[in-house]
Amino acid sequence: QLQLVESGGGLVQAGGSLRLSCAASERTFSPYTMAWFRQAPGKERDFVAAINYSGDYTYYADSVKGRFTISRDNAENTMYLQMNSLNHEDTAVYFCAAEWPTAQPTVESDYDYWGQGTQVTVVL
Repeated sequence: QLQLVESGGGLVQAGGSLRLSCAASERTFSPYTMAWFRQAPGKERDFVAAINYSGDYTYYADSVKGRFTISRDNAENTMYLQMNSLNHEDTAVYFCAAEWPTAQPTVESDYDYWGQGTQVTVVL
């Protein structure tokens, strides 16, 4: 059973940056496609970014493209999300997730393992 724990959330001013981390419990972390999703108050959970097992391929939602960078360190069983130029619309609970690789890593229902989430709040 893969367990995921997010960290790095917090309060930040608009235009600022945060780096989220997702630590995985298993040494078999590397085969999984990993992703970040987020859920704003009163809204559904949305895809943010995904990265394949090797880190060679990344996928981003249009709303974060050019501002967020997803990465992973398989030796450390950890995934990251570097978030720059944050704005108020980025305020949400951010979840990391893992799936056995599929053709479409943006689909929430394909992800089998989820963290508890970390709150990101962007203030003006």
